[in-house]
Amino acid sequence: MADKTKKNTPPDAQEYQAFQQEREVKRPILKNCVKAFLVGGIICFIGQIISTFYIYYFHFTEQTAGNPTVATLIFITMLFTGFGFYDRIGQFAGAGSAVPVTGFGNAVISAAIEHRTEGFILGVGTNMLKLAGPVIVYGVFSAFVIALIKTILIQWGGL
Repeated sequence: MADKTKKNTPPDAQEYQAFQQEREVKRPILKNCVKAFLVGGIICFIGQIISTFYIYYFHFTEQTAGNPTVATLIFITMLFTGFGFYDRIGQFAGAGSAVPVTGFGNAVISAAIEHRTEGFILGVGTNMLKLAGPVIVYGVFSAFVIALIKTILIQWGGL
């Protein structure tokens, strides 16, 4: 009779953790890191090619070529996301596809695509910047704080 009651009692936390660790799928961390590094590097390499294109063919300076380069990378990312190609890159590369600029473009267009059935105003318009909106707000606020600190330091003769 003691055996029946023991079988019906739930396992304790240590037994469950051991059970879970036995069946947990081991992730290839090194392989994932290499894939993320390579894909992120390729995205940055493409960005450098685009920047060089703007410098040599449109006579931008190195400082002014940054804005059109970022806009072009976001546009390419949005096209790739719209055609479903960027999702496959993300599944393969993981964090390597989330290089900040391309991750931003993907976040914006993914939300727009997901809510397009609700209409352009209430669906796409209200949900498009749901994820990217806080990034923009905190980015602008951080830039303001840094500029304020720099201005104060310059006024005090620190820089």
